[in-house]
Amino acid sequence: MTAPESLTGAQSLVRSLESVGAEVVFGIPGGAILPAYDPIFDSKKLRHILVRHEQGAGHAAEGYAQATGRVGVCMATSGPGATNLVTPIADAYMDSVPIVAITGQVPSAAIGTDAFQEADICGITMPITKHNFLVQHVDDIPRTIAEAFHIAASGRPGPVLVDVPKDILQAIGQFSWPPVLDLPGYHPTTRPHAKQIREAARLIAEAKRPVLYVGGGVLKARAAAELRVLAELTGIPVVTTLMARGAFPDSHPQHLGMPGMHGSVAAVTAFQKSDLLICLGARFDDRVTGKLSSFAPEAKIIHADIDPAEIGKNREADVPIVGDCRETLADLVVAVQEAYAAGTRADLTAWWKQLDNWRETYPLGYEEPTDGSLAPQYVIERIGKIAGPEAIYASGVGQHQMWASQFISYENPYTWLNSGGAGTMGYAVPAAMGAKVGRPEATVWAIDGDGCFQMTNQELVTCAIEGIPIKVAVINNGNLGMVRQWQTLFYDGRYSNTNLQSKRIPDFVKLADAMGCVGLRCDTKADVDATIEKAMAVDDMPVVIDFVVGQDAMVWPMVPAGTSNDEILAARDTRPVWGEDDV
Repeated sequence: MTAPESLTGAQSLVRSLESVGAEVVFGIPGGAILPAYDPIFDSKKLRHILVRHEQGAGHAAEGYAQATGRVGVCMATSGPGATNLVTPIADAYMDSVPIVAITGQVPSAAIGTDAFQEADICGITMPITKHNFLVQHVDDIPRTIAEAFHIAASGRPGPVLVDVPKDILQAIGQFSWPPVLDLPGYHPTTRPHAKQIREAARLIAEAKRPVLYVGGGVLKARAAAELRVLAELTGIPVVTTLMARGAFPDSHPQHLGMPGMHGSVAAVTAFQKSDLLICLGARFDDRVTGKLSSFAPEAKIIHADIDPAEIGKNREADVPIVGDCRETLADLVVAVQEAYAAGTRADLTAWWKQLDNWRETYPLGYEEPTDGSLAPQYVIERIGKIAGPEAIYASGVGQHQMWASQFISYENPYTWLNSGGAGTMGYAVPAAMGAKVGRPEATVWAIDGDGCFQMTNQELVTCAIEGIPIKVAVINNGNLGMVRQWQTLFYDGRYSNTNLQSKRIPDFVKLADAMGCVGLRCDTKADVDATIEKAMAVDDMPVVIDFVVGQDAMVWPMVPAGTSNDEILAARDTRPVWGEDDV
């Protein structure tokens, strides 16, 4: 432990961030947090990136965390600065992303008086943080920062907020490192119970129609290698959720694709007809299950998750396993090997014959627009082919998000970043910025829609000034595409307030130029590859491509909201793709 030093709270805060291993802070100064910015000016270890909006700071911290596995850090002042962080904090909470948000607060004596720029940010964020702190003494700063990082990164990862009153930042206190953590009752269970593992292995060995249901928890646990070992040992088909894309290679013959509302027919129907779901780090989200009462009706459930609150929340588990996915998978491999050695192993030949039939009959695909416009799916597919599986792809929310999850092949973990649970428009550009800061050697593409892009594109200014050369593909159909698709299907084509007219205003190429980026435009299929390659050749500044595409493309397959997965449609105006006699 270092000898105690007398430092201001602000100095102690910065030293604590340095000591805990933080490398980058995304933030904006303001009155209440201003004392902390003075020692940041002198720090040799901490890079501060001045964003253009606090929401951008939060999403950048998320992108940094998701791409690197380290805790992302964002900083804002009190009141509106802090409340502008609420959306990314909620986003991180839904998707289990480890970030620490540091906010300034009005002086302690003014708390509760409706002082200038006061907001009860601890109260506001209580439902959407893993934990939050209001620092009440200057000497508590080192311990609080250490605890915040520990809580954010351990167990089920998530956001932690540290609110520091201005007078605490200005006070003189004692700094020493490392502090003694004081977290009674916080003991995440990482080791799975051996009896539950043995029971799970027995069910796996006996099941005739099993499916590995892989969620984002496998990525959070850094368990992609262990997943592959179990999958190849058992020969069981693998389905990866939207948050787990890349956890298992798309090219692997056992991979069936993504489940859910816009999942592959093979993945969705495999769930519906399975006799055993091995759920690893997933939470039976409504977008995966559809109408819950009709989800996987014949399946027994093995549910492994580090968060005991998720087990049994939506679907009762026959074998609940609380533990870290990496340790759970490693133990399952050993237990399954023992079950096989004892002579129990079901024949999956008939199951694979049915699965392959679904894959061959209903592959992912799309139709070329009949009006000669550019197909958005083709654009995204070509970006994936040209940039390749080593690139990182960050997506906004909507049709382009689904197409990016469907038509880019993810071979590696931590190459797909998106807002899954919260569905936050505007996520892509700042998240890509954060990912590029954390992984500067990687090519980083933001796949965005024209609606999403207009929410947070100001962070391109940050990228240009800070030397963060991301590449942005704006899939510009002039509309809020996914909402328009629902209006087409469920509201008789009554397009109320979904036409953004962004094929005319703004001019995204001029906007990119004005922000210090390279601006390109492409509206014909013949020019797609050359335009992408031109963007790939630029490595010293951000690039924005305005891909002008048709407005009528839809995301298929689709399970209409609130219906059973049995109702999955392969295309518009078709009956469900399979019936009771398919198995």
